[in-house]
Amino acid sequence: MSYRIISKFIKDISFEIPNAQSFVMLEKEISNYSLNFDIKSKPYKDNIIEVNTTLKMVPNQNVKHKILGEITGASLVSIDKDFNNKDELEKIVLIKVPQETYKTLYDTFVFLFKQAGVQNIQIHKEVDFQKLFDSRKK
Repeated sequence: MSYRIISKFIKDISFEIPNAQSFVMLEKEISNYSLNFDIKSKPYKDNIIEVNTTLKMVPNQNVKHKILGEITGASLVSIDKDFNNKDELEKIVLIKVPQETYKTLYDTFVFLFKQAGVQNIQIHKEVDFQKLFDSRKK
């Protein structure tokens, strides 16, 4: 194996239901939101990379009472010292690490909604990081 996740943590959470009207309309308007992903990486120290995966709810133009929902999970990833394949490293950062950490982000995101009193939250759960990677390459 060329990499290993040595640590994972929630780096940032932004969650805001700004008023009662937004709360009341949320279950009705949730289908007008999409989930966006952003994956960034940066060197941490020798052969360790910090990979940040951000999950964000983005409203379309039909949403009148917007909420804010965004969570970033960070992973510290150890790369084998003799590993030097840049294409494979890109796949590790953009596909493999997010696949391994997404469930925690998703579960935490849904937990926030439930704790906020929104019980019937329908957020698309499955994400194909390989497909997102491939579409980025076109």
